[in-house]
Amino acid sequence: MEKNRNTRLLSLDGGGIRGIITASILAALEDRLNENYRKKTGKEPKRHLRLAQFFDLLAGTSTGGILTCALLAPHPDDKTYPKYSAHEAVDLYLKNGQFIFTKATSARIPMGTAFYGAKYKGTNMNAILLKYFGELRMSDLIKPCLITSYDIEKRKAVFFTQHDAIKKGRMYDFFVRDVTRSTSAAPTFFPPGSAKSENDLIYHTIDGGLFANNPTMCAVIESLKLFGEGDKLLNPSDMFILSIGTGTINKQYKHGKAENWGIVSWLTPIIDIMMSAVSETVDYQLKKLYDSINRKEQYIRIMPDLYTADSGMDNVSDENLNNLYQAGLTNAMRFEDTLDKVAGILLEGYEE
Repeated sequence: MEKNRNTRLLSLDGGGIRGIITASILAALEDRLNENYRKKTGKEPKRHLRLAQFFDLLAGTSTGGILTCALLAPHPDDKTYPKYSAHEAVDLYLKNGQFIFTKATSARIPMGTAFYGAKYKGTNMNAILLKYFGELRMSDLIKPCLITSYDIEKRKAVFFTQHDAIKKGRMYDFFVRDVTRSTSAAPTFFPPGSAKSENDLIYHTIDGGLFANNPTMCAVIESLKLFGEGDKLLNPSDMFILSIGTGTINKQYKHGKAENWGIVSWLTPIIDIMMSAVSETVDYQLKKLYDSINRKEQYIRIMPDLYTADSGMDNVSDENLNNLYQAGLTNAMRFEDTLDKVAGILLEGYEE
């Protein structure tokens, strides 16, 4: 990390297949970094500049956790350089979304008012994560990161971190494919996941979005000690934060109908509402924090518009995949000035 600059954090929300929008915005930012570098230096970068090179810590929940690990996966020929560009992260969703969200044949069999089985096969998700992450462990990732999940047996929040895997050793070192499966194991959509450390510690996991769909505050708290000096914690005024959501959800639940809902009727709405409320609360807290210390320009939250895309986390029809991709491109244009500003901040002090 260059001296005399703020510690830089990138935080990515959960949201299922809506991660296409997040990835598209990240791809636009990566393009802007390369374009601005050319303008600034008058030359091509030695290698394509990639986002992970410019942040000190990345945090992600669910689909944001998958994106985080994709951005941090090391290149096989250079362990300090990212393997995947942000554009390749977009392709992860566009090319594999329909396979990941393949309905389980035994799922959702009605019996009275209950349903049995997760809606989608965990095996398909596992295959894609194995394809992208192989035998990588958290200690192999190129930068510090935090990925959220929840252990349903131990009844505790779980934070998978690259830096702890390196500093504290085998007890904290998990396969990346298991970490990404854990953070994205949304109840009712996928079966619970599991992750076993190199030292045989096992977590039985579900989606981190149930308590931290927007993991930005988790990233801030993690950074206080990680990037502090000795016993002195890092001051929030010395952080620059970019937080990206997966789209504003305006789906309404009418009071008149909800009055008569029972357990089954509330199941899907309560998860939807809870994840949105958690994200909004964290955004509110950080806006208040950075306003109070007169550093509001150091906290940037991008919440894209869905436009014609469906808000469902699992709508992978050809039409909706295209709508999500178009929404991503449109939001990249909508936030063009913001992304240009962020690129300028990230390039400050950068030298190859």
